[in-house]
Amino acid sequence: MPRRYAVAGTGSRARAYVRAIFQDHPEEARLVALLDPNQGRLAFHERYVKELGGPELPQYGADDLERMIKEQSVDRVVVTSPDYTHAAVVSRILRAGADVIVEKPLTIDADGTRQIVAAMNESGKSVVVTFNYRYSPRNSALRQVIADGEIGTVTSVEFQWVLDTRHGADYFRRWHREKKNSGGLMVHKASHHFDLVNWWIASKPTKVYASGGLFFYGADNAAARGLGQRPARGTIEGSANDPWLLDLRTDEINRQLYLESEQYDGYLRDQDVFGPGITIEDNMAVIAEYASGARLSYSLNAHSPWEGYRVSVNGTAGRAELEVIERAAVIDDQIDPSYPSDRVIPGDVRSNGERLVLQKHWAPAVEVEIPRGVGGHGGGDRLLYDDLFKGPGNDPLGRAADVHDGVRAVAVGIAANQSLATGQPVVIADLELGGWV
Repeated sequence: MPRRYAVAGTGSRARAYVRAIFQDHPEEARLVALLDPNQGRLAFHERYVKELGGPELPQYGADDLERMIKEQSVDRVVVTSPDYTHAAVVSRILRAGADVIVEKPLTIDADGTRQIVAAMNESGKSVVVTFNYRYSPRNSALRQVIADGEIGTVTSVEFQWVLDTRHGADYFRRWHREKKNSGGLMVHKASHHFDLVNWWIASKPTKVYASGGLFFYGADNAAARGLGQRPARGTIEGSANDPWLLDLRTDEINRQLYLESEQYDGYLRDQDVFGPGITIEDNMAVIAEYASGARLSYSLNAHSPWEGYRVSVNGTAGRAELEVIERAAVIDDQIDPSYPSDRVIPGDVRSNGERLVLQKHWAPAVEVEIPRGVGGHGGGDRLLYDDLFKGPGNDPLGRAADVHDGVRAVAVGIAANQSLATGQPVVIADLELGGWV
């Protein structure tokens, strides 16, 4: 019999789970309810469910979480609400008697991790964190190379991630722009990356030092570069001539999910990236130590002209290098909300693609074949949903992530934020994250 699911948080990310349940996993999962404080977004997903051939579903507000679980006999709740709500929502679900699938990050601060761990201990229910990048074939291929001992014992990892002015800028116009909502990109975005490192080298972080700041976006930086007076909103006449403004009217999903739903809660999806009120960083660097003795050198830039990442793993027997270019350039005048782009730019020396190279000591470099992935996040989404709804099978790479993995991923970002505030290195054990790091 299919497990009974509910979705808590009906923004854009929820669509992927609704589609996966109705289109790909009807035998394993049955969606029985939707929950969101915003009536407009609930109405959008009600229409979407009908488009997929689903039934009319009961809808609940944020205060009705426990009642929804009881009335609809919910087995499992998918949490796709904003990051700052995760700790409270996940804990309430667990104590109400349901298991949880939660989008990364698990939570945004140390108090949140302690709250979730306590609720799990009391309820005996489970939490799965959706680290879809583990399932991306290119990242799995690197994990396999390391697990096979091809480079020996890992001594260090060099990891550079760049977000372009389409994707990266978007974090500075929505709720993520305030650190109290997202933990900043150190937690919201980089928890993906720190989880990859934890998983690649099969070790846990112990000590973190971080540096960074807001050097590109924000009102002060705009004034310093002479950008002049900025409009308050993107949805104004003439916004098509400004590549930094997002016009929600140009995309049907954004229009329905956000522009037409502002009336219910006042949330603005299209704030100006050069406006006031931004409290997160756009350039960050982290040095992390691991229990295994390995060291991580990590950087994130959120205003690059191209998007992708480069990672090099050094070991006692050689080195593995992975380069991924997800989007070679951003050249459109008007920002296209879709991501990533498959557009090929004639004459560009950089092109979308991925390459994994292995080089052992005293040997030439060889390219490691990466299996072709289909779907979002480099092919990882489809494999992740199979694990979520069918259950993980025999996977020697151990891609399914539990609460321990979720805590260890945010631990680096939480420690990094503390290091940014104090200027000092932070020992992760001192954060007291519930005893699960």
